[in-house]
Amino acid sequence: MILSDKKILLTGGAGYIGSHTCIELLNIGYELVVYDNLSNSSQEALRRVEKISNKSITFIEGDIRDEDTLTSALSGCDAVIHFAGLKAVGESVEKPLEYYDNNVQGTLCLLRAMIKNDIKSIVFSSSATVYGDPQYLPLDEKHPLSTTNPYGATKLMIEDILRDLYKSDDSWKISILRYFNPVGSHSSGLIGEDPNGIPNNLMPFISQVAIGKLKSLNVFGDDWDTVDGTGVRDYIHVVDLALGHIKALESLDKPQCEAINLGTGNGYSVLEVVKAYEKASNTNISYVIQDRRDGDIASCYANATKAKELLGWEAKYDINKMCEDSWNWQMKNPDGYNN
Repeated sequence: MILSDKKILLTGGAGYIGSHTCIELLNIGYELVVYDNLSNSSQEALRRVEKISNKSITFIEGDIRDEDTLTSALSGCDAVIHFAGLKAVGESVEKPLEYYDNNVQGTLCLLRAMIKNDIKSIVFSSSATVYGDPQYLPLDEKHPLSTTNPYGATKLMIEDILRDLYKSDDSWKISILRYFNPVGSHSSGLIGEDPNGIPNNLMPFISQVAIGKLKSLNVFGDDWDTVDGTGVRDYIHVVDLALGHIKALESLDKPQCEAINLGTGNGYSVLEVVKAYEKASNTNISYVIQDRRDGDIASCYANATKAKELLGWEAKYDINKMCEDSWNWQMKNPDGYNN
């Protein structure tokens, strides 16, 4: 079912994945309300989205735990894409209570606000971290669920809440998207990943080393059981990921609660990504081997068959395109949205 004449609320819609999803939604005619507290995002991203798409977005600044403001923001909306949440694995180990409060309590507030507005369609931004330490690879949706860090635990708790909600009321239409590792940026170079402080994720860290903002990349462990001893992950272009959200949204034509992987099915080690980025940027990426981080695992990559069968979606872009677009964003925006 095509919902492009409908109004969608995106929590955390000014963030990295949210802003790229906004472009793809606007391109096919959706009306958007973005709800974001700007704690790790910028309203400038939305202004640039409007420039790229030549369409406008309604922006409401608010916290996901503010149920009254959320209830008001949802008035007239038809569905929700729920991005909002704290998302750094290492930080979650250091500050677990903040993660449980923001991510889990925030989602409870959102769901109650949706019920008040009689809205029962939601696409939830989950994570491959819900698979814990993989028992087998590639990871499919039938893999046992567990977590190795509080961030992953919050995602799994929210998934369980959504499954319980559906069991209690099977008129809900729920799509749970388990992301692997989003990277890259829009081909215009106008929007991209702009983390506060020192990046927690690999690609923006490499980007800032390449542009000269950071001296060297920290590689956490070179003794994993992988091709070169560094961690292996499934990196997915953020535009592919955004398009996956549209497919998920348009699949909500009947009551359901489905968990779906969004990944490429290919795993790349940290040093393989470094090599690809060096090629894309024509620079040398200096790196330093550090101790392993708490909560990390050796390898994680997807079986994305279900997304293809159920949504008609599959990733189009490879690691070289991911690095090229990431570098294009970084070159044009050396200070991110503070240019």
